[in-house]
Formats: sequence, structure tokens, C-alpha cells
Amino acid sequence: MIYLDNAATSWPKPPEVLKAMTDVLERAGGNPGRSGHRLSIAAARVIYDTREAIASFFGTSDPLRVIFTSNATHAINLALRGILKPGDHVVTSSIEHNAVMRPLRSLEKQGIRLSIVPCASDGSIDVRDLEKAMNSTTRLVIMTHASNVVGTLLPITEIASIAHQAGALLLVDAAQTAGAFPIDVQAAGIDLLAFTGHKELQGPPGIGGLVISDNVDVSQIEPLMRGGTGSRSESEEQPDDLPDKYESGTANLAGIAGLGVGLKWITDRGIGEIRDHLKKLSQTLINGLSALPKVKIYGTLDPERSVAIVSFTVTGKRVSEIGLRLDEEYDVLSRVGLHCAPAAHRTIGSFPEGTVRLAPGAFTTVDDAQEAIQAISKVVRS
Repeated sequence: MIYLDNAATSWPKPPEVLKAMTDVLERAGGNPGRSGHRLSIAAARVIYDTREAIASFFGTSDPLRVIFTSNATHAINLALRGILKPGDHVVTSSIEHNAVMRPLRSLEKQGIRLSIVPCASDGSIDVRDLEKAMNSTTRLVIMTHASNVVGTLLPITEIASIAHQAGALLLVDAAQTAGAFPIDVQAAGIDLLAFTGHKELQGPPGIGGLVISDNVDVSQIEPLMRGGTGSRSESEEQPDDLPDKYESGTANLAGIAGLGVGLKWITDRGIGEIRDHLKKLSQTLINGLSALPKVKIYGTLDPERSVAIVSFTVTGKRVSEIGLRLDEEYDVLSRVGLHCAPAAHRTIGSFPEGTVRLAPGAFTTVDDAQEAIQAISKVVRS
């Protein structure tokens, strides 16, 4: 089987990740922060160690500003609903995932004002258009780091500078880049970074987080949920201390342990080496698809300007048929349709049917990519 759906979730996971999840439940299965016994303390230590590893990985100095969530969608909602108030202006792009667009549309009905900066058909953005969209009431800019449909990378450092000149914060959706592309929150000027663990960070489903930069005033961000934190139990008010302010309820201990080991797996190999490998896979897929008749590839077609996502359509064939045949006849697993990003598909011109998306990962080989192209060639020509 050739798995090319890593943009949805990475597979397989490193064996170390699976082992860490089992081990932590066997040796540190207490409720972190809720008790003083050894199992609770051991669980808390695993969580804090992972928090430190994430802070280091993303180039931020304070581990307590790493907030664990269930995924990037949860983190995005925490930030958007915690920051924005009626009357605030928020700016986003036209290639966003519904993890961004749906909460923004909901908040728009509650009184925020939304501007959507149009992207080009290859997913790229002209920062001059962003500058034109900013005004004195802009509170937040939220943009994906890389499109989940075509993989195009947005110029986050430039976007951060424009946001800050207008007095706004920048929230980055790093679902597709965390673990696949180097990210330094401080160097890039990112104020809030939403990430998920189950994609290229090599962790399990159900764990993600929000990294809050040191310059952000957390008193201006309301919690998305309130409840038990294991701290300040004498009070019925939510604590203001980080990370407890935003982490009500029992933590996903096994998920956090798995994520921590996934981070180590990436660090041991080197994010630069992983990035180079993914670029080679992208180029292999682009070269192969470009040689096939009736195939249209979307995006920049430049692995330097994107993550390892290649989307295509075939004249005269439905994407659902292509995906089904690749799976059932050739054991090639892709994803077809709108990829939870209708705005992106409208931007690139593939709405309403969508595309076939190929997304190799760290465990994909060049031989896998070449075999997938051979399978696609047979489907296209038959």
C-alpha cells in the first residue's frame, strides 16, 4: 500500500510513538496535577517535558505559553473566540481551511468585521493586497502557513510585519507545516501558532496546541472553556495562571506522550533533512503528473514554495472515480473532493468537485511516488 494522505493525518507513526503511549499509561497513569502521589507526579512530568520540547521546537522561550488542545481547530477557536469582540476587524486569506472560515463566519454574525484577501490561482498572496485590507480597527490577522489543498506557503514573516505595523496580532494555522517546515515563532514574528500533532509532527490524533508568543498579553484572551485545572481548587473562578487558564479538564496524557516522542523523532533526523526529502517527493510527483495527458496540476509547481501537497484533476474523469480506482485497483491512498476548504477550491478554480490530492510524508519513498505515478497513468489512460 502506498499512503499519500499525510495532509489529512500522517501514517504510519514511528514505532517509538506507539510505544511511548502504551508505556506512559502503564508507568505514569495518574491524573496530572490532581493528586500528590507518584503516578500523578510522573504524569505531570511527562506533560511538562513535552511542553518544554514544543517550546524549543518552535523557538519560543516560555513552556507555560504552550497550551495543549485536542487539535489545531480547537487551538484556532480558542484564539479567535478569546481575542475577538464585536466591532473588531479581522483579516484572512481566500485559501483558508474551514477550521478558520467557519469560526470566522460565526463570529461575523456576532459583530466582528471580516476582510478576505484574495489569493492567486496558485494559492500565493500579494502582500500589497493585505496592506490595503488593514485599517485602524484591525485586531487580528489569521492565515494558514501553507494551503492544505495546493501546499503553497504564505510569506508569514512579511505578513507578521504588516500586521504589527497596523497594531494587530498574527495567528498562524500551522496544521500543514508543523514538523514539515522549520518554524521559529520569535524570528518570524508570529504571535499565536496553532498546530496539530497528528500530521507531520508524527503524533497521534487528538492532540495539538496553541503557542502564545511572549509579547502577547494573555489577559486579553478569554478561555474557550472553564473548569477543573487541579490548581486553585478553593476558587470557583477560572485561574489566570498559564497554562491552566486555557487547559480545563484532564489532559490527554497518552496523546501528549506520543507527541513528545514524535518531536524527538523529527529532531533526531533534522527538520532540514525532512524538508529536503519532502521536496524531492513533491518534485517526483509533479514531474510524473506533468507528463500525463489531460492532467491539470494546481499550485505553484515549485517545491521550494510549497509543502508536499500535489493536487490535480483529469479532463473527463471525476475525482471520486480516480480516487476510488487508485485505492481499489492499485493500493494508492489519496484524498479527493474539497478537503474541508471550499474557499481554497474557489480560489484555484476547482470548485465544486475539488481535486485529487497527493500528500507524501516522511515515510514515503521516491519509489512509492514513482509507483503512484504509474498507477495514475493507468487510470488516466483507461
